[in-house]
Amino acid sequence: MTAEDIEKLLTPLIEQEGGEIVDLQWRREGHQWILRFFLEKPEGLTLDDCAYFSDRVGAFLDEKNAIEQPYVLEISSPGLDRVVKKDKDFARFTGKPVKVRVKIADNGQRRFVGVLAGLQDDKVAVKIGESVKLFDRRNIDEVRLDDAAAELPGD
Repeated sequence: MTAEDIEKLLTPLIEQEGGEIVDLQWRREGHQWILRFFLEKPEGLTLDDCAYFSDRVGAFLDEKNAIEQPYVLEISSPGLDRVVKKDKDFARFTGKPVKVRVKIADNGQRRFVGVLAGLQDDKVAVKIGESVKLFDRRNIDEVRLDDAAAELPGD
């Protein structure tokens, strides 16, 4: 089962409980498989929420027998430097400082810092200095809010 399959399976359950999947990682780390969810709720995610979602998700996956191998389930808040990957998040965080990491270097550079300018023709637009750079989504490794830049005076 892929991360996308797991997310599709669990999205209705998470949304029914008032949450939203921000990011999901399904990977092998060392000798074990890790299923890591980053969730949020409109009023914020508490430690009790994380425990509740962990119980619900674990029981649901066990009931469906969705994952065959042993795994560790982790659920947490996305944090201030949250990943931005869904279309609605690109719209929501337009105007916010971001860090972009690409898979294939552009003029020898793989990391960029700027202000998110949303999506343009399914490309991620980031204002860097006085110009807007468009990133092909297939070449993006990760876009994250830049919480360090958000703390700078003058924002």
